[in-house]
Amino acid sequence: MSGRKILDGLAEAVEFTRGRKNGAVVREVRVPESIDVQAVRKKLKMSQTEFAVRFGFTLSTVRNWEQGHRRPEGPARVLLKIIDKNPDVVERALAVG
Repeated sequence: MSGRKILDGLAEAVEFTRGRKNGAVVREVRVPESIDVQAVRKKLKMSQTEFAVRFGFTLSTVRNWEQGHRRPEGPARVLLKIIDKNPDVVERALAVG
């Protein structure tokens, strides 16, 4: 990448932060405020243990979420949303080998 392209990109970024879009491509990600872990798990017809093992959570974490003792933090909510929408993608990404 040339120095000119870097400077042009930087200038575009500065303009964007000042509210001028100038054709900039922006992708917004909305992290859900909350997610019903039990509903996601039941939709997949899994026990708490199966769900925990399949997606890399501890069983106690899944239980605490479902019982309302704890709430999934931002990154966990993102992962849970992806599991809800497309569990196969997560399974492939986490597969060993």
